[in-house]
Amino acid sequence: MAGRRRWSTDEILDGAAELLRTGDAESFSVRRLAAELGTDSSSLYRHFRSKTELLRAVADRILLAAMEGHRPEGDWKQRITTLALRVREAFGQQPQLASVWGRHASSGAGSRLVMEEVLQALRASGLADEEVPGRYHRIVILIVSLISSEAGVSALSPDEHEQGMELFRVAVLGADPERFPALAHFARAIQPLGADRRAAFEEILGAQLAHIEASVGPGRPAGA
Repeated sequence: MAGRRRWSTDEILDGAAELLRTGDAESFSVRRLAAELGTDSSSLYRHFRSKTELLRAVADRILLAAMEGHRPEGDWKQRITTLALRVREAFGQQPQLASVWGRHASSGAGSRLVMEEVLQALRASGLADEEVPGRYHRIVILIVSLISSEAGVSALSPDEHEQGMELFRVAVLGADPERFPALAHFARAIQPLGADRRAAFEEILGAQLAHIEASVGPGRPAGA
């Protein structure tokens, strides 16, 4: 009887990514992936020591794809903004994987490429070296949070989206003006969370970068 096929690391990651596209990190399991590949869990554990390690590797491939062909251009703020939008677009094409990144992060080559670019850009801003790690941490938390949140909306089915819109209309347009006077006053101007997300993404990130710029003293050399 022929033995089970041996799957390469890349093939396992392809299978995991496909499984995550139709599900989520909560329902994902190594056992289920093994069943999809027609093998047993032990063969996958030869490549990845745990489910978390496998999920991190899947997320890292998205970051690698985002960084492929990337060439830093513009000033430090443009570099960070461009990078953030590239990562946003990459996860936007596979929104189910964004929650994996947000929860499990990544420690592979893709993650290191993103980290390197953000750190280099922050050094070019004129921040003192001792300030860079803290600023880096806040920027990454912001980017991950925005992308994960947006992906959660993008992953909804049409029926789920319409249901959410109806609930939004009831909650906002139907607000009792005596109990919720401000909400009733602004009801027709308030947009649902799914509206105009790219502009909101860039504006929120831009505000953080402007805050950093304002903290750098005039004439302060990069990395000083």
